Amino acid sequence: MTLNGWLQILVYCAIVVALTKPLGGYLTRLLGGERTFLSPVLRPVEQSLYRVAGVGEREEQHWLTYAAAMLFFNLAGFIVLFLLQRLQAVLPLNPSDMSAVPPDLAFNTAVSFVTNTNWQNYGGESTMSHLVQMAGLTVQNFLSAATGIAVAAALIRGFARASSRTVGNFWVDMTRITLYVLLPICIVLTLAFVWQGMPQTLAGAVEATTLEGAKQTIAVGPVASQEAIKMLGTNGGGFFNANSAHPFENPTAFSNLLQMVAIFSIGAALTNVFGRMVGDQRQGWAILAAMGVLFVAGVVVAYWAEAAGNPLLHAAGVDGPNMEGKEVRFGTAVSALFAVITTAASCGAVIAMHDSFTPLGGMIPLINMQLGEVIIGGVGAGLYGMLIYVVVAIFVAGLMVGRTPEYVGKKIEAKEVKMAMLAILCLPLAMLGLTAAAAVLPAGLAGIANPGPHGFSEILYAYTSAAANNGSAFAGLSANSWWYNLTLGAGMLVGRFFVIVPALAIAGSLAAKKTVPASTGTFPTHGGLFVGLLVGVVLIVGGLTFFPVLALGPIVEHLAMIAGQTFAAAP
Repeated sequence: MTLNGWLQILVYCAIVVALTKPLGGYLTRLLGGERTFLSPVLRPVEQSLYRVAGVGEREEQHWLTYAAAMLFFNLAGFIVLFLLQRLQAVLPLNPSDMSAVPPDLAFNTAVSFVTNTNWQNYGGESTMSHLVQMAGLTVQNFLSAATGIAVAAALIRGFARASSRTVGNFWVDMTRITLYVLLPICIVLTLAFVWQGMPQTLAGAVEATTLEGAKQTIAVGPVASQEAIKMLGTNGGGFFNANSAHPFENPTAFSNLLQMVAIFSIGAALTNVFGRMVGDQRQGWAILAAMGVLFVAGVVVAYWAEAAGNPLLHAAGVDGPNMEGKEVRFGTAVSALFAVITTAASCGAVIAMHDSFTPLGGMIPLINMQLGEVIIGGVGAGLYGMLIYVVVAIFVAGLMVGRTPEYVGKKIEAKEVKMAMLAILCLPLAMLGLTAAAAVLPAGLAGIANPGPHGFSEILYAYTSAAANNGSAFAGLSANSWWYNLTLGAGMLVGRFFVIVPALAIAGSLAAKKTVPASTGTFPTHGGLFVGLLVGVVLIVGGLTFFPVLALGPIVEHLAMIAGQTFAAAP
């Protein structure tokens, strides 16, 4: 570990914290229906969209109506994206003459992008036409991100409102989030990425002459625009197979910094939105502090593990950090930082191959996702995921002091706790259940590239990534098979909608309750004690659930590595 590496990590953290309050203030005004500096330009467009769609801007929805609208909207997006892939060969904007995507892969990809997972069992530049990339994948990058923010807004309203039957209007929230937040920021990011050297063209490929005089065909396309929403919306799906390790997706150190900041910016700002809307910004800062503690701990362990390198190589006289699978231009510190960022959020973009990390270095991305990606998390998903843990933490605090749990003036009762536990338990059900099946069935075992505990970690990582709606991969698993396409798709659906619906149910229940004034017996939820309790609950729940399976994978692999044991592939 080096001073330069720590300085890069500290600068990144400082930028994210500095952006939290101003962006949070803007989002609060927008979600509250107030005027913003973009209103003179975008307000006429917004009103026109409502008229065309027949949406009543001031008509709010019960949580069930809100949930139904969200589910049907995402179902429509899935159908459109599936058909675009299946009809790709006969549609325009296909300069490389890509054939139709096979049905199982089209299903997996459609589910992946609709659920904000962006798991990719294909090479983008060799599978998808420009039309599918732009009208299919990029559009869903916007809409899935907006869905997450909309659900978070509905849950915040549940805490902020009193004696209300409504939690907002899904169509209005989606329109405003897309029009006033995602599109403007992505336009700026796209221009910045083009300035840094990313392609933005409708051409299919260019030819280059190598130093040896050979001809090389290099894929290009509308990369910068997809890259912008890929990062800002914590989607992670790359235009190229190498994702953000590809020089066309991430050409410079500055573009890399922009990408990392974009991943966390909205997720961090939403904590400030929560504080503002419940009338106490300290509540938002407390949630961000809990997220920050978990994030920093992950960065420290991952950076240490990768900087320490591989003892087997050290014994052979090869000293230095673990640089296998990493870009030399980014190095160990930034590679470890990016890996923690992308799995702390539901992004999944990569600049280094997680399959090549040391066992403990690769375990941190696994843990980040297994905790429900509440460490900043995806846009919206991180906040509503952490608020679900808040409900459990407050319930635990109430049990300890023998008092009815309260949070920001709302009593936390049986219904909220049941819905919170349903949302929390659905993730290990998908992650561990599907991993167990793949680890014993021939169809699952056929995809493993490495024997021993690392091969098991590849399977575990895949299903963890899918259910956590992350989309990153260990990269050593051959997952483009009917088994993995279908089961990973099922895991994505469970991880997305089996969390969102209970979150909206909690929002509806809380919105209908009266606000309880704080008293001398009220547990303070804006200080260090609450932050520690919340972090403890997240770690205990995650530890009790996932420690046994981690012991079978990265932990035993680390112990074997220290002992000098290797696992040779079968001939």
